[in-house]
Amino acid sequence: MSVLYSRITDLTALKKMSLAELERKLGFSNGIISTWKKSNPSIDKVEKVANLFDTTTDYLLGRTDDPTIPNNSENHINSNTLTWLDLDMPYGGTVPDELKDYYKAMAEQYIKQHPEILKKRDDK
Repeated sequence: MSVLYSRITDLTALKKMSLAELERKLGFSNGIISTWKKSNPSIDKVEKVANLFDTTTDYLLGRTDDPTIPNNSENHINSNTLTWLDLDMPYGGTVPDELKDYYKAMAEQYIKQHPEILKKRDDK
């Protein structure tokens, strides 16, 4: 059995999802993931699975045992995911949606009270 198939079945079990549900969510043909026990899928399919599970293709392919996405500035800027580490808090994982709204409102209020922050950014 391939590492890819094993990792996908582990992730679906964690999410309490069947392989058939995963295939439907991703628009894959029925039973395609089971063929990955012995064959290699296209990289675009692996990327779709990685994106859905918020992990890396390297993790799915067995190149690393760390399922987390590295925190780099390019990835962070394009991501809608706010993590506790973004807030300098060591809790791990993502900030719940209801707290994201609170932090967004706080940031907007701060910018209204301190518009010079935007000017400093624009001057760079």
